Formats: sequence, C-alpha cells, structure tokens
Amino acid sequence: MKKTILLVDDEELIRKSLCKALSKQGYEVFAVDNGKEALRQYEDICPDLVLLDIILPDMNGFEILKEIKKIDKEALIVMITGDSGIKGAVEAVKLGAYDYVGKPINLEELKFTINKAFENLKLKREVKAIKETKRERYGFDKIIRKSQKMEELCDRAKKVAASNASIILIQGETGTGKELLAQAFHYHSSRRDKPFVIVNCTALSKELLESEFFGHEKGAFTGAIKLRIGRFEMADGGTIFLDEIGDVNIRLQSKLLRVIQERQFERVGSAKTISVDVRVIAATNHDLEVSVNDGRFREDLYYRLKVIPLYIPPLREREEDILVLAEDFIKEYNKEFRKNIRGISPEAAKILQNHVWKGNVRELKNIIEKTVLLESEEIIEAKDLPLDIKSSVKENEDFFENDELITLDKIEKYYVERVLEKTGGNKSKAARILGITRQRLKRKLNPTGVTT
Repeated sequence: MKKTILLVDDEELIRKSLCKALSKQGYEVFAVDNGKEALRQYEDICPDLVLLDIILPDMNGFEILKEIKKIDKEALIVMITGDSGIKGAVEAVKLGAYDYVGKPINLEELKFTINKAFENLKLKREVKAIKETKRERYGFDKIIRKSQKMEELCDRAKKVAASNASIILIQGETGTGKELLAQAFHYHSSRRDKPFVIVNCTALSKELLESEFFGHEKGAFTGAIKLRIGRFEMADGGTIFLDEIGDVNIRLQSKLLRVIQERQFERVGSAKTISVDVRVIAATNHDLEVSVNDGRFREDLYYRLKVIPLYIPPLREREEDILVLAEDFIKEYNKEFRKNIRGISPEAAKILQNHVWKGNVRELKNIIEKTVLLESEEIIEAKDLPLDIKSSVKENEDFFENDELITLDKIEKYYVERVLEKTGGNKSKAARILGITRQRLKRKLNPTGVTT
C-alpha cells in the first residue's frame, strides 16, 4: 500500500512540482493551500506524513502543528520554511515536528528527509511493540499466585508502582522472584517507556562495582581505556534495580546513599557532578537489620531504603501457590520441549506440596523443567519426580506413638529444627518466631549438633 503525504503550501508552483516528484517516488500526495483545509484533510485521510509550510495565508504553521498534534501526538510532520525562518523551524521541531527543509527546496534533500522520517517511524513502532510485549510479559498478572499473602503483596505493589515513590526495598530469600516483582513495578509505572537497568551487586569487586554504578573517565584507573557511562546514568528517567544490595562493600555504601538521596554523583576520575532522575528498587536476601547490627551495612542507608519495604514470603510459607506455579511451568515447558503433559497425579502433588523448597520458586521451576524434559506420559506421577525431592519430604513426628511419652527437650529440639527449616536457616527470623533472642537460639542449637 502506498504511503500518503499531505502537502500544505500556498505556492502553486511548489505544490505542483512536489506532487509530481513525490508521486514518482511512489507516494500518494494530497495538496492543499491553507491551514483550515489542511486540518480537514488530515482528519479525513489520516496521512502518513505532513509537509507543512510555516507561512500560510490563514493560519501560522505552528498553529497547525499544534492542532495536528492534538489529533495525533505521534503525527509525522516535516516543516517547510524560507531561509529566514530557520530559527522558527528549529522551534517547530521542539514542538513536535520531525524535521524541516528550507526554501528553495532541494528535491534530493527532501527525499532523504522523508525516507529518514519513515525509517524513524518504523523504528519507533517496533520499539513500542517491544515495550508492549514486555508490559504483557512482566505484568503483575504474570506473578502466579493463589495464596492470600501473595495477593496482598501484589495489591500493595500495584499501588506503589502507580505512585511517585522513588525508593523501594524488596526483601526475600533467593529464588522467590524479587527481580520479577521489580520488573512488574517498572512496566506498570509512568517510567515504563524509559530504561530498566539491572545491577547485580554480588558479581563485581568494590572497584569494578563503583565504575558499574557511576561510570568512569578515560584513564581513571589501569584498564580504563575509554569513557564509560555508569548504570545510574543509563537509567536516567527510568528504573535501576540493585539486586542483592546487602552485598555492597560498606565503603561504597556512602556513595550509594548520596546518589539515592540527592540523585547526584561523579564518574570515577571526574569532578563533574551528574544529576539523574531514577526510581531505585533495591533487593536483598539478607536481613539488613542484622547486617546493620553486625556493622556490615550502614544504618542511614538501611533506613533510606526502607521507605517502602516489601517482603516476598518463601514458597514453603505459601503452599497454596506450589501447584498453580507447577502447572504454569508445565505449560511453559510443554511449549519449549513440544510435550503434551496434562497434569500431576495426586501422589506427585502431595510430594511437591510437602517438599521444603529451600530454593523457592526457582527450585520448583528447575524441578518441573527436568521432569517435563524426561517425561513421556501425559501425567506426572510420583515415580517421575527426582529422587532428591522424594527423599526430602517433610514427615510429621508423632510424639505419642504407642503411648510412649518423651522428654520436653526432644519436643523443643524438634520444634526449633522445624522453625529453622521453615525459615531457610535464617536464625534471626527463627528467633523472632520462637520469641527468644538470637543468642539464646544459638545456645539451644549447640547441644543439638545443628551447625550454627
């Protein structure tokens, strides 16, 4: 289908020559000589591009530009101006015009500008489609859940995402889905058309992490052979996700505090201050309060991050989610491995629900991937699950089996071990659940032989 161009110019000779030249290029051209007719035609034919003269008998080209942008903010407009009007044409570009050409019109220059405009429009549409796909892929509805805990978490997260909150702290064990939640935040916020930048704080040394955060100038240190833009600068206008922030070196934390508070920093090796507008989402699997008490995390940074804290519960604390997640992963790997598994047997389901899931959702996903890959039947049976899953099923101890009474110490030992198991070995959380201090918990664990 031919692309359509609306030409708006009050000089008849220019209209005729441009119509002829552009028609030869394969465009369908509609030409008018005044502003009112231009606006009427724009609504009637919805052209792909507008060639708009600034000086017209009834309306100023700037007025027409503004009116067209009200109709379609994505409208592709190239301004036409006399040599004396170049400054005004530049202003028109600031108001939303794609580009401008001067009079007398150079046909080759005009053709190049039009081709470039259509290429730019195609690229913008492709980028928009990619962003829409990301919004669908990382939506809050993609966070599979059935439990009340996760429903409440997602409801709160949606409200925070839509707000102007610029600092968010996500806490939870490894494998619970902290990055997925952070992506949902970004793609459902007003910043969704700007960058979402991830920094893995565990992957780099203090020196390299500082450069990763803030960038560096050429020659700032050995190996800095060229200028590098840091992640905060890359994320300007969008969101930066600081994954496992609890592992950042304490000496670097002061610089991190400054950029979070003031939105300003300097590249390594530079004295020039750079300002950015970013939403900071930090995540950690550490208990930062304990890290503060141990001197491994700055107290002021902790309280600055804790403006809006969100906690993702481990999978063992939301058993209602296990099977719905498993079923979703089965669908995913059915497509990938071209399988047709329809479900899970009751026995297999019981094993999955009774497993401790120390690796959380990530562990469950890996188990389902392995099982679907190797399975040849339509139903996953208990025998099809990996041995390590079947051998680690939680068992209920009957302390009164055969009417035999046992000591209080044994009951206490069993309960302490189960609480530790439930908390993934997190002694601080276990102590809070048990209603005792962490030091007292350590004393209780030593006689049991449990590693502290």
